[in-house]
Amino acid sequence: MPAPQKTVRRSLLVASAVLLSAALTAPAALAAPGPSGSPSASPSGSPSGSPSASPSGSPSATPPATMSSVGGTRLGRPGTQVNLAGGVPVLPKDVTARSWIVADAESGEVLAAHNAHWRLAPASTLKMLFADTLLPKFPRTTKHKVVPSDLAGIGSGSSLVGIKEDEEYTVHDLWLGVFLRSGNDAVHVLSAMNGGVEPTVEEMNAHAEELQALDTHVVSPDGYDAEGQVSSAYDLTLIARSGLQKKDFREYCATVSAKFPGETKKNKKGKTVRGTFEIQNTNRLLTGDYDMSQYQGIAGVKNGNTTNAGATFTGVAERDGRVLLVTVMNPEKDGHNEVYKETARLFDWGFKAAGKVQPVGELVPPRGAAQAGAEPDGDGSGEAGGAGDGPAVTGAQPVASAPARDGSTGMGVALAVTGGALVLLAGGAFLVNRRWPLPDLVRRRTRP
Repeated sequence: MPAPQKTVRRSLLVASAVLLSAALTAPAALAAPGPSGSPSASPSGSPSGSPSASPSGSPSATPPATMSSVGGTRLGRPGTQVNLAGGVPVLPKDVTARSWIVADAESGEVLAAHNAHWRLAPASTLKMLFADTLLPKFPRTTKHKVVPSDLAGIGSGSSLVGIKEDEEYTVHDLWLGVFLRSGNDAVHVLSAMNGGVEPTVEEMNAHAEELQALDTHVVSPDGYDAEGQVSSAYDLTLIARSGLQKKDFREYCATVSAKFPGETKKNKKGKTVRGTFEIQNTNRLLTGDYDMSQYQGIAGVKNGNTTNAGATFTGVAERDGRVLLVTVMNPEKDGHNEVYKETARLFDWGFKAAGKVQPVGELVPPRGAAQAGAEPDGDGSGEAGGAGDGPAVTGAQPVASAPARDGSTGMGVALAVTGGALVLLAGGAFLVNRRWPLPDLVRRRTRP
């Protein structure tokens, strides 16, 4: 969907807010996701963490000598690209990902990158493109009764949120299933509502082209391993940046846990009832895990894991007024939660380096915005049919204050507004020079 076309502004209104609830306690360890978030292995036949497929389907152990130059010629070069001048901190040495990128979410400046345009299997990070493409289409209150054909073609070993045939779900329920549990069943139901998997894939590819995410080719809308399905760290960062323009996207990707509809059954008294069960976000920087804490300022976005892709992750975080995007694809180090740990190291570097390091490239705006000198709507909804202005998540817990990495109390923030727990304190315009600023950037802080 093309970006709304308006004149580029030079300022962004920033609203400060106070979160009335206490910081979330990191939940107990959850099972590490496998293919598209499932614990089991994908049946693609490749060992986990193996080199991902190129567009032709052949494995590639090293990046091409030349890659796309979208965003700047340096981003098309293999290897690490960074300007380490005086005062710029050295990049962390323990980052083993085949490809990664650190970018300013608002200015679009790429602070550093490693094989940014290497076309690799994206796993469930591709669901960001699915959401950015389809979120505007259906109001969140729309209800849909699932039929068997809706769930046809889901890959073996896929992550599932637990959708049942002959049960009715709201679009809001389905998107919670997509973002929190990376549910391929939820993706397939939403695709069925959109006319089927094939037209949905076509729309996703068209939207990727509009975003100038030209490394991306979609075969399966849920990110399940498929021959020829690729993206890049650069493209996934572009896609995340586009999605974050949408209010619902920001809300869902920042939601830690929510109640999901269960099966309709008769209770002991013979009354027909439908229960619920809790689902939690599989983004470990958002929820924490037994070997890591929530990352200070984290606000999404999406993780993935398949046999071909290995572990992939795109995250957004804010600290001291700076909003960064980091994408990490397929760490070579085989460690628990390694993709999140490497992402955290790159975030740490980015926040220290921001304002000191000269960029090596930029995140380009969508074609429509570039041609018209445009930016998204200031209200941040970016959605049709009121999809961005529906009610807050019922029974959902937004991300609150995440502890600092040194264990001290930190000021957590999130880009999504997921309930009535925010009290606006003040708003002030400040001058920026931003190609595509995030709209209605709301910062949430714990009560002192």
